[in-house]
Amino acid sequence: MTLKVGFIGTGGIAKGHIANLAAIEGATIAAFCDLQLERAEAAARDWTGAKAYSSIVDMLDDQKLDAAFVCLPPMAHGEAERALIERGIPFLVEKPLGINNELPRQLAEQIAEKRLITSVGYQWRYIQSLDEAKRFLESSCIGMALGYWMGGMPKVPWWRVQHLSGGQFVEQTTHITDMLRYLCGEVVEVYAAYGHRILHELEEGANVADVGTVTMKLANGSVATISNTCLLPIGGKTGLNVYTEQGVVEVQSNGSRIVRNKEELSAPLAITPNSRVFEDIAFLDAVRTGDQSLIKSSYADSLKTHEVTIAANLSAATGKPVKL
Repeated sequence: MTLKVGFIGTGGIAKGHIANLAAIEGATIAAFCDLQLERAEAAARDWTGAKAYSSIVDMLDDQKLDAAFVCLPPMAHGEAERALIERGIPFLVEKPLGINNELPRQLAEQIAEKRLITSVGYQWRYIQSLDEAKRFLESSCIGMALGYWMGGMPKVPWWRVQHLSGGQFVEQTTHITDMLRYLCGEVVEVYAAYGHRILHELEEGANVADVGTVTMKLANGSVATISNTCLLPIGGKTGLNVYTEQGVVEVQSNGSRIVRNKEELSAPLAITPNSRVFEDIAFLDAVRTGDQSLIKSSYADSLKTHEVTIAANLSAATGKPVKL
């Protein structure tokens, strides 16, 4: 059975998924939708028989799709998900789920009512060595975790505007927050401090915080701190370190390792070159078989990560801790 897939949004993040599908057997892209029709047309030219649309409704009315990929900026969520839910079409949606809690919570309820297969683009969960790291942590006492996303500002205009992107912690550092939840358990309280140091002077229209630190309490009694910045002139480091009485788990975007003693400090990361391809395979297999066990980030679970990042924004704005 060859799955007919549609893409809603054809920007940079979509291109990664599109490249994966070209190498995955049993799936073909039949339709591309983008507000800029010429971008959809350009994407469609690489797929035999694919059609381009500028309207989500037109695409879904014209095509009988088995699945869809929603690759939209944070502020653009809503219409696509509602249309797919209404028609019962499984979808993989890129993070973040939105710029507030209200819309994602509404969509999560509708997805649950339909029992719809969904996946969210937290590809770090599909790092192949992560299962070993997770087992190690389950047999350890987690003391604390330190996460970081240190880099520059993406050059897409919407990213630098708070009400369009949600800011760095919601749009980027959500990956580190999700990794914390996945490895260490649920967050119950956050306290955040953000700052506007220089980017609002360098980039016209920029009003997102360019530095920030979020301290978290977890349900198991451990604590965590995740810091981020987008003011660096070059790419920086991203990752999460989890500290236990048996050693340290170190996770980066493409791999992880367990450091048990000083002799192992130079041990290389166990690398997964393209974890997103495993994410895409798991989603398409679930659509084909109905077995969702390989999907590691459903919409319902990803909503919990999103709520932590929104709570961090609220704490930074009010100067007060926020309980979840």
